[in-house]
Amino acid sequence: MPENRQSIHGEWGSRWAFILAATGSAVGLGNIWRFPYIVGENGGGAFILVYLACILLVGVPVMMAEILLGRHGRQSPINTMRALPGRYGARPAWQTLGWLGVLAGFLVLSFYSVVAGWALAYVPYSAAGTFTGADTQAVEQFFSQLLASPGQLLLWHTLFMALTAGIVSRGVERGLEKGVQLLMPLLFLLLLVMVGYGMGAGAFTEALAYMFTPDFGALSGKAVLVAMGQAFFSMSIGLGAIMAYGSYLSSRSSVPGNTGLIAGADTIVAILAGLAVFPIVLAAGLDPGSGPGLIFVTLSYGFGQMPAGAFFGTLFFLLVSFAALSSAISIMEPATAYLVETRRWRRPWATTAVAGAAWLVGIGSVLSFNAWSGVKLFGLNFQQIMEYLSTSIMLPLGGLLIAVFAGWVLPAQVTAEELSFPAQWGYRLWRGAIRYLVPAAILVIFINSLGLLG
Repeated sequence: MPENRQSIHGEWGSRWAFILAATGSAVGLGNIWRFPYIVGENGGGAFILVYLACILLVGVPVMMAEILLGRHGRQSPINTMRALPGRYGARPAWQTLGWLGVLAGFLVLSFYSVVAGWALAYVPYSAAGTFTGADTQAVEQFFSQLLASPGQLLLWHTLFMALTAGIVSRGVERGLEKGVQLLMPLLFLLLLVMVGYGMGAGAFTEALAYMFTPDFGALSGKAVLVAMGQAFFSMSIGLGAIMAYGSYLSSRSSVPGNTGLIAGADTIVAILAGLAVFPIVLAAGLDPGSGPGLIFVTLSYGFGQMPAGAFFGTLFFLLVSFAALSSAISIMEPATAYLVETRRWRRPWATTAVAGAAWLVGIGSVLSFNAWSGVKLFGLNFQQIMEYLSTSIMLPLGGLLIAVFAGWVLPAQVTAEELSFPAQWGYRLWRGAIRYLVPAAILVIFINSLGLLG
């Protein structure tokens, strides 16, 4: 068993608190917003099968590695990756891994808050019946007007960032743990209500056929890479969040068992999101492959044409907001923990500093949709640059370094003790995957994200 050390920030009150928190980190806009539209863009059922294989073969081993690094180090990702290399005779340059994750999380938080603000904005508008009976042109115009208004985007960006900071500032037990204990059950409940609504009011049979009838003829090489990337990113790997949450995990808690439950819950939420979205979209005769505007334009129009659409549309955007908030608090935590540990700042001050800096950078993303829309570098606006740097470069690079450090630098005895597999063959499978399969798969994602593959 691993040593019984504890983080200065405290410890999760129970195994289930950690599972809820880590699931909340994984379940976010990637599941509720991105997953349905990329399934739509890449042919449905065959894509989902590839996605599930990638979760199992890539996502699960890397998540185990990130949790064990966090629990073994018992500090923020930056300080964990400062301490562990020296302990095991590795180069100090490995501390770059900690900085990379925290910086990636900071950049993601800056634009994530802006997009999450869209979901918050849609809650009162849906409740007021804005989309009831509206045609597609009116719904598209509403979304365009929202993006064209710096004042509105800044308001909702500010509100979302303040909500996130309010939870993180209260610490592990009173903030993070209490927050996810409220948000995650509500998220699952709302998601089940939305699936039930789709069963009754939408084209549910057609949605089932669309999602679970594999058409491998529609599966391209690019779709396989997209599935691999979605599996990797949807589990919050490489952001430092899972490493930070792992540092608060009891030494008695099973890393493989917890990871299996987190990956399972994350996947179930993604599938349920598809079952909530596609019946509405297909019942309205709309295109399920309509891209990033699927929930803000296509789905809003669908709700507007259906019985009690205003009520259920409001519930849906609450669901998206809760999912975004559960992820955002995990992304803000690593930088906050570092300031508390290294600068000895009180947690409320550290949280305010991180939130304030991310909010300022986020203003660039706000203006990317309006005043700065014509300002581009290499064809990308400010928000797209932040997203590309963080999700296409930093995250896969961070995940690759996690796999290499856990598989090649940490002694086998250490990783075996931290993981405590019930059977030796389980550990051998994990070690083989993290040393060979995972680095190769992540390199394929990384090279593709840099545009080096056709």
